[in-house]
Amino acid sequence: MNRSGVVATLADRAEVTRKDADAVLAALAETVAKGDEKVTIPGFLTFERTHRAARTARHPQAGDPINIPAGYSVKVSAGSKLKEAAKGN
Repeated sequence: MNRSGVVATLADRAEVTRKDADAVLAALAETVAKGDEKVTIPGFLTFERTHRAARTARHPQAGDPINIPAGYSVKVSAGSKLKEAAKGN
């Protein structure tokens, strides 16, 4: 499912407009991108912006070393209710 599918499903189930549902997703992404704090939806998901240190890797075809600069990544952890739903319980 892509973003428009998620927005449509949220809008239908929450009985809000697609514009409002899209705004909620955009606000969530913006909050995670700021990285000030962990974003937790209890029982569902936890989002956390993490820092990745600079490192050296190897070019897969040539084998030459390449430098990868420091940057940021996102860590996503599933909550207990989401894990149970995935099991089919």
